[in-house]
Amino acid sequence: MPLFGPPNVDKLMAKGDFLGLVNALEYQNVWRVRRDAAGALGDMGDPAAVEPLMAALDDDSASVRIAVIAALGRIGDPAAVEPLMAALRSQAVDIRKAAADSLGQVGDPRAVEALIVCLEDASWSVRRAAADALGQIRDARATEPLKAVFEDSDAIVRRAVAGALAALGWKPNEARSVGRADEPR
Repeated sequence: MPLFGPPNVDKLMAKGDFLGLVNALEYQNVWRVRRDAAGALGDMGDPAAVEPLMAALDDDSASVRIAVIAALGRIGDPAAVEPLMAALRSQAVDIRKAAADSLGQVGDPRAVEALIVCLEDASWSVRRAAADALGQIRDARATEPLKAVFEDSDAIVRRAVAGALAALGWKPNEARSVGRADEPR
C-alpha cells in the first residue's frame, strides 16, 4: 500500500505547478501546507490565483489567512480590494496589519477611506501600515487625515506618516518637526 503525505509545496513551486499549488491551498490536514501554498501562489504572481486565494480568506488558521492576504498584495489584482478592506475589520492585529500592507501594494484608491479609518487603530503596527499604504496609493484625500495623526504617540508611526505625506507632495517645512523634542532625530 503506497503512502501519501502532504503536498510538497517547494516541489510544486519548482515545477511551476499552478493547479497543484491551488490544490495544496485546500489541503486540510496541515495548515503549514496551506500557508506555504498561499505564499507560493503570491510569488507566482498569476492573477488566476486571486479567486482561490480569496476563497481561503476564511481559513481556520490565522497564519494561513495572513499568508493569503500577503499573497493577494503581491499579485496586486484590484479584484482583491474589497476582501482586503473587509480584513481591516478583523479582531486580529496581524490580519489588519497584513491587509493594510497588501492594500498599499495593490494601490487601488477605493481603499483610501478604509485605510484612513485605520490611522486611529489601537495598534501602532496597523497605524504604521495604514500610513505606508496611503503613501503608496498617493491619493490626495489622505493628506488631511495624515496631517491629523502627524503627532502620533509612536515614533515609527510618525515616520510612516511623514513618508506618506512626502509621497503626497507635502513639504516638510509645512510642519514644525517630524519627531518630538524627547526623541533623537
